[in-house]
Amino acid sequence: MAATTTTKMYNDTMNGGINSSKEYSEQQPQHNAGDTTAKTPTASESEWEAVSSLLDAARPFLRGELGSADPELPSLVAVLRAAGAGECYHKHGTFLAHLEDVYRILRLWGASDAVVRCGLFHSSYSNSYVDLAIFQPDTGRAQVRGIIGADAERLVHLFCVVPRHQLIFEQLQPRYTDQELRDHLAAAQQGQLGSSPVLMMSPWRRKLRSVVPPEGVVATHIRTGEAVPLSRRVLAAFLLMTVADFSDQYTDYQDELFGNADGRLEFRGDDWAALWPGTGKPGLWVSAMSRLAALYGLIARDEQLISKEGGDGHDIVDNNDMAVGELVIPPVFERCSRVLDPGEQKAARDLYWEAITTTRTNKDNMKDTEALLRESIAKNPFVGEPHLVLAQVLLNAGRYAEAAAAAGRGVRLMLQWGSSWDKRMTWEGWVS
Repeated sequence: MAATTTTKMYNDTMNGGINSSKEYSEQQPQHNAGDTTAKTPTASESEWEAVSSLLDAARPFLRGELGSADPELPSLVAVLRAAGAGECYHKHGTFLAHLEDVYRILRLWGASDAVVRCGLFHSSYSNSYVDLAIFQPDTGRAQVRGIIGADAERLVHLFCVVPRHQLIFEQLQPRYTDQELRDHLAAAQQGQLGSSPVLMMSPWRRKLRSVVPPEGVVATHIRTGEAVPLSRRVLAAFLLMTVADFSDQYTDYQDELFGNADGRLEFRGDDWAALWPGTGKPGLWVSAMSRLAALYGLIARDEQLISKEGGDGHDIVDNNDMAVGELVIPPVFERCSRVLDPGEQKAARDLYWEAITTTRTNKDNMKDTEALLRESIAKNPFVGEPHLVLAQVLLNAGRYAEAAAAAGRGVRLMLQWGSSWDKRMTWEGWVS
């Protein structure tokens, strides 16, 4: 289901092509020819209006016009290519492709230039996960600094020398239960909407400050063992980058590699006998990333409140904090406000897989496919591909308005993510 295809389906449906069918016309409210009262946009129209603005931001990447996203981006990519990034394996392709994809995701999410460029070079000194050093972390820093700027290079270096897995997945994430995150997100949202000028003693803020203090945390350098201070904003930026990183690369191959059968992504396994590239089935990463996005959202909201309260001794003076800039809240997981249950995630993935891998020979079977997809969407409404496949089923059944609405929801989610969940097809392929 491609962008031009889905957009054309919407235009045809709304402007007299497909809507000439009897079934579609009977679904639409009737208006008198002389009625000049403004009509309320339908759900489908509203969905596609949202898609239009998202598409404007994504178009440079869809068209390969990288210079429109950043005039220096083509030369930055050329440097990575010349350094051999395109010759290095990565989970879902080449290291170069992964770096470009993470850049795209962060750019679409509105991150600062330094954070976005950090994403483009994020593991180029190697890191605690992989040994992919295309620049040497000691002797190559001046070279990288001259390419991407001092602010971005400092973030890249920090990203590569802290034990990110230990810090995020062993020290931070286990401090909250799923329900606690949901409750605290709701309280944070209510606090932002409320009238109380001082929310310092709110339970969600007290808990957050015990997990990630306003002054930040201290990590241990992965090679030298020395202390590495990380400000709270830098840590938040690394959380955001981790969500982007996993969303781009993770498939069922990593589920087998990490022993992630239950979808909690607790890295209980280390099965080097797992065969790459796996079956192509979507990986069980969404639940864990919803938790990281929730933690990021709590930090961002607390930082906003600190700013409104006059700083509370927490002013942006550190150069790295200034490089990170505003902690923008990306649109995924309904602006980082929802936590997906791991069991629901797995059930949704399996329903989707059943729907698209079972041979359908008659209309009754297509009804079964629709039911499977709708149940999958109900369990995990945060990814776009089930909506797009459902749109195909509805289109084939002649239910054009429903198909256009489903396609709109699917494309909107794809554009919000900047990456694909079903990685048998590229993000560009799903959107186009």
